[in-house]
Order: sequence, then structure tokens, then C-alpha cells
Amino acid sequence: MKQSRHLTLKLAAPADAVPIAAMSRELIEAGLPWSWTPERVTRNLRQPETLVLTARDGERLAGFAIMQFGDERAHLSLLAVRLDYHRQGVGRRMLEWLIESALTAGIASVHLELRETNHGARRFYLRQGFAETVRIPGYYRGVETAVRMLREIRIKP
Repeated sequence: MKQSRHLTLKLAAPADAVPIAAMSRELIEAGLPWSWTPERVTRNLRQPETLVLTARDGERLAGFAIMQFGDERAHLSLLAVRLDYHRQGVGRRMLEWLIESALTAGIASVHLELRETNHGARRFYLRQGFAETVRIPGYYRGVETAVRMLREIRIKP
């Protein structure tokens, strides 16, 4: 297992669109039509209400996340970590960074969807304080059921 002693988190640059899209295809969209193409990632990089975060081990892209911000809600569209960086805190660190950013932006809750069959990701998000709210049959291109999850992040008075 590769150690990630020099892991850094930083916003993605335009040159990251192709490797991010490739990671999405390999790690998230496998078995589905490709929707997070380099062009779509590039469009998200240009959106002021979207953060595209990268985790790097030196120059190597170890993981990434894409989150859109609304007035009160944020939507975590994608979060992926290369397999050789699993169980090293990479996903947790990226999620913590995004949640801190959301809190700073006045966001009350973070929402996401994931494949019902992605048991590892479901356990990860449950450990990070997310709750499963609903299942949506056929959400992924009519092929697979999604589980929608939610985490309230703003402390209520």
C-alpha cells in the first residue's frame, strides 16, 4: 500500500479535467454510460458555485471531489480516491475540507447520491455523519438504484 505522507489538498486546475474524468470513468461510472467527461469537468471548473478539489501525493492525483453550492444546500456530485490510497484518510480529509468550505459559505446541509451496490462508500458516508434518506430505482441511467444521503452541517440554535 502506498503511503501518502505528502498529501496536499488544493483546487483543481484546467489541466486536471482529463485525469479527473478518467478517474470518474474508472472508479465511479464503471458499467454506466460516461457522463463526467473532460468537457463536463471543465464546465464545472468554470462555475463559481462549484468546487473541484484534488488530493495529491506529490504530483500524483490520489483523489478528487466535485461539490456544487446553493443558497442553503451543497451537493457532492463526485468523490473518488485511487484504490492504492484507500483507508489512508484521503476521502475523509477531502470531505472535511469541503464541509468546512460549505460551513463558511453558510450551507446548512450536504446531499449526495451513490449506487445502492456501493457498500464501501455507503459505510464511509455513514461514518462521516451522513444518513440515508431515500432509494431511487433506476436513477443511474435506468440501470441502477441510487441511495440519497444527507448530512446536516449547520448547528441549529
